[in-house]
Amino acid sequence: MPDRSQPARSAAEAEPPGRLERLRRRHGWLDRLIRSYERYQSQYGDYYAAAVTYFSVLALVPLLMIGFAVAGFVLAGNRDLLEQLRRSITEAVPNPSMSGLLNQVVEQAINQAGAVGVIGLLVALYSGLGWLTNLREALTAQWSQQFEAPPMLRRLGSDLLSLLWLGLALAVSFGLSAVGGGVGRWLFSLAGIETTLAARIVLGVLATLLSLAAGWVVFTLVLARLPRIPVSMRSAMWGGLFAAVGFEVLKQVGVIYLNSVTGSPAAAAFGPILGLLVFANLTSRFILFVAAWTATAPENERTAQPAPPPPAVIRPIVRVHRPGRGVLGGVFGLGAILGWVLRRRK
Repeated sequence: MPDRSQPARSAAEAEPPGRLERLRRRHGWLDRLIRSYERYQSQYGDYYAAAVTYFSVLALVPLLMIGFAVAGFVLAGNRDLLEQLRRSITEAVPNPSMSGLLNQVVEQAINQAGAVGVIGLLVALYSGLGWLTNLREALTAQWSQQFEAPPMLRRLGSDLLSLLWLGLALAVSFGLSAVGGGVGRWLFSLAGIETTLAARIVLGVLATLLSLAAGWVVFTLVLARLPRIPVSMRSAMWGGLFAAVGFEVLKQVGVIYLNSVTGSPAAAAFGPILGLLVFANLTSRFILFVAAWTATAPENERTAQPAPPPPAVIRPIVRVHRPGRGVLGGVFGLGAILGWVLRRRK
């Protein structure tokens, strides 16, 4: 006879954990990656990435025109530094056709700096605010933040300030990268070894390290300060490092992928735009995934203890129901009938 005193185990308890579950229990980094992907999907990361991609492509040309028009005025007497800044930005994209497109935009902005007037500035602000607003909303969703939407003017002012400091951070980071590479080449030229293999290797490593450092700073600021509710800078620093390293890897993988994509017949007509769309979408998805990865850090997943409820106050409520006129009339009539019946009996 089976022992009925022991409760029957459910199927989930009886079934042993699968291989993936065992790997997740054994390796914390794998479990965090899977939880990050689940958060990314549950917070509609692909849909937000599509919106960020659209506004990125829409805002890229106006913002570059404004930025390099200003840089052309500031660095009018230092053409070499301006050229190094242009090179550091155009080399950040992994496809030659995209680099050529950006080069044309930058050259036109520098040569026609005086023609960029109020209308161009307004167009750049409109498209830039649209891009930044969607990026902030996407990052906020990955952090699962609950907040009360501010008034429209206050929100636009906050987004405008964020756009300005982000543009300044990008300019400083690319400028430092360009200056660092230029200083290295200048030092090697003084020594007369700028054309040697060792010098090229050192310059390549230096350029990569400077690019990583610049990306680390920018991505840390993006992850920490762009969500509607600012988050811990300590967690954002690790996420920024992950994003900087991953972005460099993404550029190298993007070279192979974009070269295969741009070899199709459709790319013959839409090569640069198609490559820009693909690269912007991959970058947007990666940044949102890094935000989800940062949000799944142990210190960010600790939930605060709920506050104790207020003391219970018992207030008895006594309600007096007064009969209405219809009830009083009915009672009076019933009394009259009973009185008449009693008198007849007597």
